[in-house]
Amino acid sequence: MTEKESGSVLQFAPFQSAVDEGFWHRLSSLKLNKFGIDESPIPISGFYSPCTNSRVSNHLSLIAESLPPEQSEQSSVTTNFGNRNRCSVPGILYNTNTFEGFHALNKQGLLKAEAQKVWDDIHSGKAEEDCAVLSRFLLISFADLKKWSFHYWFAFPALVLDPPATLVDLRPASQWLSLEEAESLSAACNEWRSSSVTTDVPFFLVSIASNSRTTIKHLKEWTSCQQDGNKFLFGFYDPCHLPTNPGWPLRNFLALIGSRWNLKKVCFFCYRENRGFADLSLSLIGEALLSVSQGRAAEMGTIFVQDGKILNMCLMQWDGSLTEGRRCQDVLALLNPWTQKDQNVNRLAISAADLNLKLMRWRALPSLNLNILSATKCLLLGAGTLGCQVARMLMAWGVRKITLLDSGKVAMSNPLRQSLYTLEDCLNGGDFKAIAAVKSLERIFPAVEAEGVVMGIPMPGHPVPSQEEESVLQDCRRLQVLIDSHDAIFLLTDTRESRWLPTLLCANSNKIAITAALGFDSFLVMRHGAGPISTVNDFKAEDMTTLAAEMGNFSLIDGDREPRLGCYFCNDVVAPVDSTANRTLDQQCTVTRPGLAPIASALAVELLVGILHHPHGICAKAEFANSTDSESTEQPLGILPHQVRGSLSQFSQMTLVGHASNCCTACCTTVVSEYQKRGMDFVLQAINHPTYLEDLTGLTELMKSASSFQLDWDNEMDDDDCIEI
Repeated sequence: MTEKESGSVLQFAPFQSAVDEGFWHRLSSLKLNKFGIDESPIPISGFYSPCTNSRVSNHLSLIAESLPPEQSEQSSVTTNFGNRNRCSVPGILYNTNTFEGFHALNKQGLLKAEAQKVWDDIHSGKAEEDCAVLSRFLLISFADLKKWSFHYWFAFPALVLDPPATLVDLRPASQWLSLEEAESLSAACNEWRSSSVTTDVPFFLVSIASNSRTTIKHLKEWTSCQQDGNKFLFGFYDPCHLPTNPGWPLRNFLALIGSRWNLKKVCFFCYRENRGFADLSLSLIGEALLSVSQGRAAEMGTIFVQDGKILNMCLMQWDGSLTEGRRCQDVLALLNPWTQKDQNVNRLAISAADLNLKLMRWRALPSLNLNILSATKCLLLGAGTLGCQVARMLMAWGVRKITLLDSGKVAMSNPLRQSLYTLEDCLNGGDFKAIAAVKSLERIFPAVEAEGVVMGIPMPGHPVPSQEEESVLQDCRRLQVLIDSHDAIFLLTDTRESRWLPTLLCANSNKIAITAALGFDSFLVMRHGAGPISTVNDFKAEDMTTLAAEMGNFSLIDGDREPRLGCYFCNDVVAPVDSTANRTLDQQCTVTRPGLAPIASALAVELLVGILHHPHGICAKAEFANSTDSESTEQPLGILPHQVRGSLSQFSQMTLVGHASNCCTACCTTVVSEYQKRGMDFVLQAINHPTYLEDLTGLTELMKSASSFQLDWDNEMDDDDCIEI
């Protein structure tokens, strides 16, 4: 200490800072969901408490609650009054978009601005009403959300006393006071700290009467207390543990005392605790002299500039050097990579998984609705080449609820093209695909809500022996429950007939259904239209046929009659039959070019995302690339086609539309109405007798008419009639 005439220069223990991992998690969430590329200053709160240990000082801490709540949390956030461990201090955060911007910030300029706020609050009287503003702080940071590392600097602006305060005496409070005064002060402090109103007020007045009775008052009561004739101490919550120095908050407190109340001699009380109660042997009382010359009190702490040189500037305490003292917190390094079920790991994984999606909303796609994507429940029928790719694409789009249904096991030939499986899944006869796929998804993203269902899909053309009927019907009922409990169903199976029952059930329940089918070098991706009776749900089954006949082949969109889009079977003129019998090896396997499945899977998922963001959803009409419809061009994700057909051999792709057929064996009104009337009896008859569907829908009559027309045409040509073209 520098010696002065009657003592030494009063020195203060620097404030130390600590940042909880939850703060960075909340900041990253706000950055992605709310702030985007906005670099505007953000008001935050730091928290500290009086020293509670004779060997360790308390830090100014930042936690998740230090940042403003996200919009979704506004309604549930309540103010936390009276937390004795969270004395709140206001701060400002400048979070830059780039590391270069972080270094380029005018740090001294920002600090001077914060110090000026402290000085203005003193002169306006705000510091007496809300004394926490005396301990303002500044934080600048750069959040590298790709690597989950955070570069930051803390700073605590302080006002310079000119000349500096002189320390006359500093002793433990128990030595400064009489026994009666010490007991009374200790009781008053404990009462002050236990009150829900005053427990987090960090600066206060201590009034000690001649009879040793002690009371604690707010700073704003200073003027009214002048007539009491009592002895006063200027108390503050001291985070410092040192027996020879007061903590940093006293510095600006002395500036207020000297400037606002023009005092020359100050007795200050460094309040410290032990196990939640006042500890007067750890707490300090000191006496300081404020040698303020006449007329300078109003200028104390201001910045004097003359000829471009700063003569008396605010003292800025950085928590670290301005050039080399920046700190970097690597959140990933704090987490144990082997504890995949750890809550922090899962929370970090969720934020990291959605990083690209949230960045898309900054500039390219601000209307992207991540909530609807994460809430959508998807059922994948088939966990093979297409199913694996679709599951991965869904997770990339933020879908978190995925169910995979498959009855097969992982074979040695699968892992190379089916991306969720490894060689280990093939051993010992192979694991069930549905179960192995779920395990793989959970390894990729622990927070996914995935379920595997081992089950076959009953199919037309595959007759069921009487002894197996009940088992097959149970599978039908289970499939119906699964479809009803999900929002979107992907038809990704190998055979045409395995898609029939899911298509019927989706049409009946008006569920989003998307089909992806592969050839050797061509693919089809399509969304099924709405169910034929989806617009009216209050009619009884026996009324459906009449209603559908009146509506024809239309669905209602905002009251307009629009042609209903077709399903996978609407262009067929025969019922689905057994396509697996008498197949060679190449026909038993899905033989396609390796690049085909990823392309088709990606388009299938993109169709789902488009449907979820379209105002008409499943009822949206087919759109084309050259559409002039203003509604189509205004959609954030672009057009929403009905069918996409592509060819790898030609590197071509085209969008088509196919309207629903009144003779469709899966989605027409006749079939859906019959299913609603007869339920599983109808399904069983369709499975055992495929021609039943053709008879029911009129396809049998249609084929007879077509044969008759061909016969008449041949007779006419035999009469030597000529047609010039």
